[in-house]
Amino acid sequence: MSTKQEPLAVRLRPQNLEEFVGQSHLLGEGKLLKRVILSGNIPPLIFYGPPGTGKTSLGFIIAKSINAEFQYLNASFSSVGEVKSILKEAKKKLELGRKTLLFIDEIHRFNKLQQEILIPDTESGSIYFIGTTIYNPFYYLIPSLISRSIVAQFKPLSKDEIITLLKRALKEKERGLGEFNVCISEETLQYIAINSSGDARKALSSLEIGVTSTSKDIEGKINFDLTVAKESIQKELFYDRKDTFHYDTISAFIKSIRGSDPDSALYWLAKMLVGGEDPRFIARRLIILASEDIGNADPFALVLANSCFNAVETVGIPEANLILAQTTIYLACSPKSNSCYRAIEEALKDVEKEETIEVPNHIKTYSKDYKYPHNYQVSKDIGGFISQSYGGRRKYYFPKSIGEEKKLKYFLEQLEKIKKESNEC
Repeated sequence: MSTKQEPLAVRLRPQNLEEFVGQSHLLGEGKLLKRVILSGNIPPLIFYGPPGTGKTSLGFIIAKSINAEFQYLNASFSSVGEVKSILKEAKKKLELGRKTLLFIDEIHRFNKLQQEILIPDTESGSIYFIGTTIYNPFYYLIPSLISRSIVAQFKPLSKDEIITLLKRALKEKERGLGEFNVCISEETLQYIAINSSGDARKALSSLEIGVTSTSKDIEGKINFDLTVAKESIQKELFYDRKDTFHYDTISAFIKSIRGSDPDSALYWLAKMLVGGEDPRFIARRLIILASEDIGNADPFALVLANSCFNAVETVGIPEANLILAQTTIYLACSPKSNSCYRAIEEALKDVEKEETIEVPNHIKTYSKDYKYPHNYQVSKDIGGFISQSYGGRRKYYFPKSIGEEKKLKYFLEQLEKIKKESNEC
């Protein structure tokens, strides 16, 4: 039973699925997780996603729905001995007809050997098990635990879902803030919701801080305006440089540049910079992109990207933000060609999978049969050229008629004509 001494986010925890807000992709009508919960036949569960999205709350609801004792552990502070003790007690309780749900928060903190302790009991059914983490479990948890579990990804709550929770908190007297007679505008609620980054706990905590720290006016009302909201909420960005959010964000950044959308690219760049991403990591990815996605359509792109990396190393943050932004905009607005990328990929496949071709005798070191192209002037546009074999297996480079690369395409087409004419002769 909650008390007024507990934080608002704890007091307002949903008591059943009907009260639960968010995660409709998991708990909507007909969705697998909801069907499993309603059936009462609960397999091991792994919940992962950002903080304040309802992972622990859903654990409480599940324990209540199957009439099981809720045993909470945080892997950051718990030992193997504590886990073994709970597993041992759970077996004794089961003999007496009492169920136990072991809920391990931040389970990624357990190493492989610690995780393996859970396997026998989850397999035998002596306990119900839920593990939660903010990280992608496929990177951190052992395959034997994942294969026995339903893995559910929790998403940040939407603005409207956060507002629903805030209004519930302001209305409820027993568990919420209904007794405070708060006067708050829709604009202020939206401000809190938007700046909570989908974290219900953060939104409710900010609301509670603002309400309890603001004096009542002469009419006994608490005027919770935008000023109070801005003072009560600290905007934090959930961004982890070592995991899924790191890779997803850099992926969105690169794909925005590849898609020639400088505005989206700048947004993802800003998110990484605010989140503390290493600017050198971003600059390295820009170098790769300049060659992979722009290539000879604008050869200067690679020069600029390389200069960006050197400049970032020299000046550092915050000045490096401007350099990264300039390079990002240029690359996003450059003509795109992946011809170079495709060419080397195909050549590598041939070398790796097929028998290596021996170097033809006439282009070996000091060969007397080699024809020096500069001795054969074709035209002022092409310069020295003579048709001879250089031993390649097949054609790899197919330049596009884009940007500077169309000049290379035209050049190669002229050479093909010369080769054809010389063969006919």
